[in-house]
Amino acid sequence: MPYTTEEGGRLNNFAVEPKVYTAEPPTKNQIRNYIILGVGAVVLVVGLFAVAIGVS
Repeated sequence: MPYTTEEGGRLNNFAVEPKVYTAEPPTKNQIRNYIILGVGAVVLVVGLFAVAIGVS
């Protein structure tokens, strides 16, 4: 584990830093899945509102 020694002999520990990488743009398949999930979420929320209005 990386550490430094400060004044008075105290040790200061540092966490191990994760490997840095660049994000890749989503593929066509991932974009399609995001759209399907988004439409499903909208349908769910609209359905919940419709039930809430119908019950009240």
